Amino acid sequence: MGRLVALALILLASAGLAQTPIFRADVRLVRLLVTVKDSAGALIGNLSQDDFEVRDSGVAQTVSVFERTTSQPLSISLLIDTSGSTAKDLKYETEAAGRFLRAVTREGNPQDSLSLYSFNHDVTQVANFTRDASRIERGLRSLAASAGTSLYDALLLSSERLESRDGRHVIIVISDGGDTTSTTDYHGALRALHRADAVLYPIVVIPITSDAGRNIGGENALIQLARSTGGRAFFPGVSKLDDTFSEILRDLRTQYLLAYYPKALPAAPPRSFRTIEIKLKPPGLRAVSRGGYYEE
Repeated sequence: MGRLVALALILLASAGLAQTPIFRADVRLVRLLVTVKDSAGALIGNLSQDDFEVRDSGVAQTVSVFERTTSQPLSISLLIDTSGSTAKDLKYETEAAGRFLRAVTREGNPQDSLSLYSFNHDVTQVANFTRDASRIERGLRSLAASAGTSLYDALLLSSERLESRDGRHVIIVISDGGDTTSTTDYHGALRALHRADAVLYPIVVIPITSDAGRNIGGENALIQLARSTGGRAFFPGVSKLDDTFSEILRDLRTQYLLAYYPKALPAAPPRSFRTIEIKLKPPGLRAVSRGGYYEE
């Protein structure tokens, strides 16, 4: 459920807010990163705060912080599957990832930064958060495929290292979709993503010739993880990787930031999941955001 008091101070001090809400230190602030699209899938970036209605556990909430096309800094963790099954496409994946990180550091907030992880039977942080694109690219060139797939462990570790960072948290994972060697499970990864307020974008590279070798169960798990965090899953061939990264970047550059102090919620046991619903007043639009948070 969001970060604690420090996050509230950071958000309320953000430049460009029309009115600074009263800071309340006795409660937590729930933060939502929201992408809005029309019926054709086009991004909509010109809505006002009055166009949004937020409900927490079915109870209407008052939005205390609102930013249109938020410039809150991005912390992006890029996770590359280096298990044996990825050997054929790994070169194309790392080259496309390198072009993406160059695009991120060329524009946007000068505090945007990226980190790089590889995972097979182990999870390795290849590069800590940096704006030095050449450092990440060196890490990408060093990757080699071998052994199993600890996908959920990679999501857990990268989420934990995002928690204390300011601004927006994004995890992009390139994988063939299956987990074979993690010590944590789907639910552990999901909880970690929610604790970190991380938006997940899985990229599952699809074979050109057939569905042979695809892990449909793993792909469905990634789809559900992405939806739960307000992200979305992509299934491109290697020739469409650049287009996929461009779509993700457009999403990130057109996000709204909403935050509220939960009020009048029904009682719930610790660690219960609180559902969040976002409705839009203009017709024909849909909001994409995380579906809730775990009560602490």
